Amino acid sequence: MLTTLRSIVQEVAAIPSFRDALDCLALRVKESMGVDCCSVYLTEAPQSDHVLMATEGLSKSAIGIIKIAANEGLVGLVAQREEPINVQNAQQHPRFKFFPEADEEAYHSFLGAPIIHQRRVLGVITVQHTEKRPFSQDEESFLVTLAAQMALEIVHARTRGELNIRQENKTPALSGVSGSDGFAIGESILYQPKLTLKQYGMFPTKDPKEELAIFKVAVRNTRQDIATMAERMRKVVPKDAQSIFSWYQQLLDANSLGAEVELQISEGWTAGSALKRVVEQYRIQFDLMQDDYMKERIVDIEDLGNRVLAHIINDNSAPKADVERGILVAEEVTASMLAEYPAGSLAGVVSQKGSRNSHAAILARAMDIPAVMGIGDLPLTLLQSTLLVVDGYSGEVFIAPEGAVLEQYSKLAEQETKLHETMLAEAEAPMVTLDGVSLNLYLNAGLAISQDTRDDIPCDGIGLFRTEVPFMLRERFPSEGEQVKLYEQILKNFHPLPVTMRTLDVGGDKPLPYFPVQEENPFLGWRGIRITLDHPEIFLVQVRAMIKANATLGNLRIMLPMITAVNEVTEAKRLIEQAWNEVREELDTKVAKPLVGIMLEVPAVLYQLKELSTHVDFFSVGTNDLTQYMLAVDRNNARVAPLYDNYHPSVLRALFIIVTECGGLDKPVSICGELASEPAGALLLMAMGYRELSMSAKNLAKIKWLLRRVDTNEVESLLQDVLSCQDPQQVHKQTEKFIETAGFGALLRAGN
Repeated sequence: MLTTLRSIVQEVAAIPSFRDALDCLALRVKESMGVDCCSVYLTEAPQSDHVLMATEGLSKSAIGIIKIAANEGLVGLVAQREEPINVQNAQQHPRFKFFPEADEEAYHSFLGAPIIHQRRVLGVITVQHTEKRPFSQDEESFLVTLAAQMALEIVHARTRGELNIRQENKTPALSGVSGSDGFAIGESILYQPKLTLKQYGMFPTKDPKEELAIFKVAVRNTRQDIATMAERMRKVVPKDAQSIFSWYQQLLDANSLGAEVELQISEGWTAGSALKRVVEQYRIQFDLMQDDYMKERIVDIEDLGNRVLAHIINDNSAPKADVERGILVAEEVTASMLAEYPAGSLAGVVSQKGSRNSHAAILARAMDIPAVMGIGDLPLTLLQSTLLVVDGYSGEVFIAPEGAVLEQYSKLAEQETKLHETMLAEAEAPMVTLDGVSLNLYLNAGLAISQDTRDDIPCDGIGLFRTEVPFMLRERFPSEGEQVKLYEQILKNFHPLPVTMRTLDVGGDKPLPYFPVQEENPFLGWRGIRITLDHPEIFLVQVRAMIKANATLGNLRIMLPMITAVNEVTEAKRLIEQAWNEVREELDTKVAKPLVGIMLEVPAVLYQLKELSTHVDFFSVGTNDLTQYMLAVDRNNARVAPLYDNYHPSVLRALFIIVTECGGLDKPVSICGELASEPAGALLLMAMGYRELSMSAKNLAKIKWLLRRVDTNEVESLLQDVLSCQDPQQVHKQTEKFIETAGFGALLRAGN
């Protein structure tokens, strides 16, 4: 049965036309189950009609004509109950509805199974027999299993079909994941090289010396391309983001990818075939790895391999860099693709594959280009030279938008630009609410940030510097000297304002390429402080570098991630004390001693705040992980993404408990999760009593503009209503109503 199921799913998935895919499904099920009839009914929305879309056994002329209401017929009953219905004589069933145009008088037995995707009934698949007999348990299990497996494929097939048909008065939309926030409207630029390594054949050679020479010239030219890209990016993105291109150069070294290709050439393969062979070996190795970050690195290797191949075969078919505000579209957008275009020439990015962890997504965020990654499997030629709307907030891409959709996003993009300009005009104003309550707004940062950043977006310091980002963009642990240089730059640029540096927080969704951790459940595994305490040599080097950088400045604050118990804090503080004494002895001078705090992100610490407060100088709440752990939802898992919600009443009540208890302990507490970056979140946090919020530079001006226009008494009234809500949907309705009534409706989409 499993082989048959897999065969049907794969066959249907390979058909680009939606209607053809459904026809194939009906035919294959009829043949595989040995039934007299198989039909597929689909529904566009909950409680709407179920429309016959494909059949093998009923009259073909009834396709698109028969529409069964949600509350009628056996098909409607299957969808209504969301479970299979197995009837020996359908025509005797009280819910049976006769459609003369279907020509189904000869059929008696009926079996139907719902097609469900993410809790929504997409339709119903049915099989029928002329014989009056119940379908067996095996037959029922087969159809139920097939329906479950086909649900996602039907979603993809429907999308492909809509793009082909270009239905009137309907704008097809693709859903992916947000790679970089923002809105973009522009014509697509399809990036399709003439030939890739996947398409290249395997050819032997009788002249390895000539092939080696060809390969070396191709490598030299590729090096020059990468150097040109790096120089272009030097003026556009922070220094640490540029290290992506250093990684490309390292791969080309004689001791890395290059050496392996040369070995294959010496064994009798052409330069292109040798390159293909080596890259495919890497793909096999990386596919066996469990963590997503490591799997993403094969994208860089394949990208680099394709660039070398282009020079080997003299392929100049890649899009030219003379575009103006276009949307880059590719099977897998890479960092080097983005670097081919001058600053300001790309309006947005759409990638068929990829995730928020990819180098392309990291670079897009650094370049402030809206990006949607992982839109799924569809022929990219359908997107060639087409007007696209990219919603980097929701992860949606709209194809050839017309009417209301285009008008809506044009207004949103215009509003976002105007809001940004208006908000920046008030950036220097004090952060005081209408009723005189003062707040401190800090920056979250993960790449090198300069004095220009502080000048352009005035803030009260850095509330979270993610030290793991520079670690992730390298191919080895950075040395103590390299870390000192980086930390000193940040501390100096923001002196005398406080800079909170989180110690290395890797594991989970942030593995290091040179320090792989393979676990079945990494978010509940070896990550954060657990790794660094198990490897004090890593922790001590980093803390020593921080203390050295802070030696004469005194604005460093060290924050410990993933704390679950008091003993972790005492052990970490012992190591920090050791590092401080070592630095004092080494420098033979007075050295500033940093404040030490912890992140509150594991629910267990909520019940030990009093004990923990005696060991630390401050607390900071990481709402992203706190929400994830409280709701038992992997926030990077698309299957359960709808369940991840910072506005869940339990999460909000936990945040209220934290700030209330910290107030009683006289211990400062801030927020450094994404909740502080959202208008509704910032309002609720302020109402709870939080007076220190940390967020991305992109959102700081917006939140400041909003909070300066509200009265805390009014927001506290909103908080009381919200804390009594039973589910996140009620919270969203309450906060959205408040924001709309207060006249800040434009903020609901511009960054939410």
